[in-house]
Amino acid sequence: MAENNESLMQRREQAVPRGVGQIHPVFIEHAENATIVDVEGRQYIDFAGGIAVLNTGHRHPKVIDAVKRQLELYTHTCFQVVAYEPYVELCERINALVPGDFAKKTLLVTTGSEALENAVKIARAATGRAGVIAFAGGYHGRTMMTLAMTGKVMPYASGMGLMPGGVFRARFPDALHGVSEDDAIDSIEQIFKNDAEPRDIAALVVEPVQGEGGFRVASPQFMQRLRALCDLHGILLIADEVQTGAGRTGSFFAMEQMGVTADLTTFAKSVAGGFPLAGVCGRTELMDAIAPGGLGGTYAGNPVSCAAALAVLDVFEEENLLARARTLGDMLTSRLRQLAESDKRIAEVRGLGAMVAFELMKPDGAPDPELASRLVMRAREKQLLLLSCGQYANVIRILVPLTATDAEVEEGMAIMAGCLAEL
Repeated sequence: MAENNESLMQRREQAVPRGVGQIHPVFIEHAENATIVDVEGRQYIDFAGGIAVLNTGHRHPKVIDAVKRQLELYTHTCFQVVAYEPYVELCERINALVPGDFAKKTLLVTTGSEALENAVKIARAATGRAGVIAFAGGYHGRTMMTLAMTGKVMPYASGMGLMPGGVFRARFPDALHGVSEDDAIDSIEQIFKNDAEPRDIAALVVEPVQGEGGFRVASPQFMQRLRALCDLHGILLIADEVQTGAGRTGSFFAMEQMGVTADLTTFAKSVAGGFPLAGVCGRTELMDAIAPGGLGGTYAGNPVSCAAALAVLDVFEEENLLARARTLGDMLTSRLRQLAESDKRIAEVRGLGAMVAFELMKPDGAPDPELASRLVMRAREKQLLLLSCGQYANVIRILVPLTATDAEVEEGMAIMAGCLAEL
């Protein structure tokens, strides 16, 4: 008898710890571009994109072809033992893409958390300081150091005790919830007054657009103020572009739209089209602060993932996906703003490029996570996969592949509008 979603969920519950969450009780059988087909043959429009991993869609032919070619050659050596050219070529191309008119070097690793861990290591080695400032609502990973930087306890750090010290939390601008840019800058000044001298802070870590935090966009003016503050005190600015990177915001890195450059940039997710790859790119003198042997990892910069990432970069150029991200963002934002005019539960539509979200509130102005949860469930019943996010779990984020057709996007938006009307 063929397995179905329910029987596979039962097996999962017996074999996998409950701490590994699952948003949709669906098991995939196969996928193509923006479509997922489950083990029961049901098709879904994918507005989740593997949480921002599939900007080039499921199984892009050029990515699959590159991976197949690499599999015929070799799959692993450990770059620190026997090196391979795809790692070097990918670093060269990332160095050229990351904003900043200065010499750069890139370290490749496997996950976004690992990239952030290494960015902090590099910042500490380069500055001789240990402290880090991060922002409320920010998400930087699930390892111990990155959990300390992640500005959301539940569910990521719940029950795990205190995280490593030396991380200080600033406020992130959010006009809807009464936090101005002046408030956010003042919260950093308060850290300097109350918690740690500037000379003890190695780095300030910021997402240009908060991902898990609800797609809250840092304005260019705010990012410029952060840059000036860092320059004043000799603090390194780290741009966490794990979710914003690889073209989601309409430029390959969101910082290109901010008018300033970071000292270190982390990337992961969509850069390798679904294969595990991440990295840190930064100023040469900072990246070289750690002695040989101090950076790396057994699987870091795996050759199959490097081949996939090189193909992703080619696809962005050949299919003009940065322009597509901007067009798609305009489509999504326009449709959602029309919806918000008639549905006052949508308190705000926001985003950058095709990184678009809307926040749901109750009539009294309180966040409405229950409505967000019901919308995600109802949409799934109608074969649309959505994700919620935000500090109050009341934000719906859209991460549909940039390669999705206009018709698929319109169908998904129509389903979502219909579900909202029913609820």
